[in-house]
Amino acid sequence: MQFPRSNEQVQSQAYKAATYDEGLRSYLLGVYNYMASAVLLTGIIAYLAGTSEAFMQMMLTMNASGAVSLSPLAYLVMFAPVGVVIYLSVRIHALSASAAKTWFFGYAALMGLSLYYVFALYTGVSVARVFFITAGTFGAMSLYGYTTKKDLSSMGSFLLMGLVGIILASLVNLFLHSSALHLAVSVIGVLIFVGLTAYDTQKIKNTYYAVAGHSEAMGKAAIMGALSLYLDFINLFIMLLQFFGQRR
Repeated sequence: MQFPRSNEQVQSQAYKAATYDEGLRSYLLGVYNYMASAVLLTGIIAYLAGTSEAFMQMMLTMNASGAVSLSPLAYLVMFAPVGVVIYLSVRIHALSASAAKTWFFGYAALMGLSLYYVFALYTGVSVARVFFITAGTFGAMSLYGYTTKKDLSSMGSFLLMGLVGIILASLVNLFLHSSALHLAVSVIGVLIFVGLTAYDTQKIKNTYYAVAGHSEAMGKAAIMGALSLYLDFINLFIMLLQFFGQRR
């Protein structure tokens, strides 16, 4: 037999729910602040590097026949962020929240160096246009991931397999130089990172429920959540730049 709840019980449960929701909003705000700050840092460094004649000279080399190619330093700058993100993902449980934050922003800075070509190859107007297109798309899909009642976890394995596929295809195309394969990777990449934005947002929301009340765990989870959204945003921006970017 169920007894009607008193007004005090109803008010107590309503207060707990409101406090819990407030905690979730505060947590997500922290995640988005980290992510936005990292994107800003990446953009500033990419702009400074891409418009620096001295930096560009270090990234390019010319052979005896006059052909220009990437220097060994350029390849180091290109692949260094990969090593950092792998280290951060593997070592996150052993790192403190403050150390994880340092590695995260260090990674964002390295990404800025590796994206120097954005401002070297594309006009500033088109870069700004693509940035706002990316921001609008990202915001809409992240909002969907936050508000939807549908469980998006089933999308995860499919999207990750697609991500592995476009990474492998991109590596192969470094040698093939196929414009058709490049176009296919860009189209599929846009769809994958649009889906990952919604999936990762819901995953971040669910992670909060698992770590709520544990400050150190929440701090590290917020960094990893910001890293996921940062990667979604940057990769979506790069893919869209292939379509809407105007070369100098």
